[in-house]
Amino acid sequence: MNDILALPAGPLADASLAIAQNTEKAPIADHSIRSFLFARLLAEQEGSVDDAAYDEDLLFAACVMHDLGLGSLAAGRARFEVEGADLAASVLTDHGVAAADVDRVWEAIALHASIGIAHRRGLLTYLTHQGVFVDTGRVTDLGTAFLRPVYATYPRPDGDTSIRDAIIDHAARSEAAAPPYSISAELLRQRRIGG
Repeated sequence: MNDILALPAGPLADASLAIAQNTEKAPIADHSIRSFLFARLLAEQEGSVDDAAYDEDLLFAACVMHDLGLGSLAAGRARFEVEGADLAASVLTDHGVAAADVDRVWEAIALHASIGIAHRRGLLTYLTHQGVFVDTGRVTDLGTAFLRPVYATYPRPDGDTSIRDAIIDHAARSEAAAPPYSISAELLRQRRIGG
């Protein structure tokens, strides 16, 4: 196995990382990096890296930019997953990525929080979703030997609520940002009732 902490390099990878780190709070950007590292580890563990659909550069772009909708560039006119997907699609298009691949990344980001759907929409969407949910503790397919170095390099502060808070702040901007039954609407509802 390669160095589990190595990140892809190149203009697209650099731009993807830069936009996340420059527009998101540091704990959210670190979550996005961890999501990629976990997604890649799962791909290696499951043998997906040999699949023709596996593309590490696209996986990095999808994972690292999956929460752009929670950053300073998001206008709050649509749910955060969609705004993030739109912002990421612009980065990919600006870097000459083929339209079909832009669409794959857009879908992976737009569905990253969609439990029960993401795993049915192709390898990129599945791995993006899984990487995100390893970091949130909902997917536990990786052992502590893999988790420990990732968390040592990109720590998650105890009790950190920055992602939850950012989702709620985004949801409060407009009705379109928190459509009924979305995670955004539910978190906003919980805050409003004091939950």
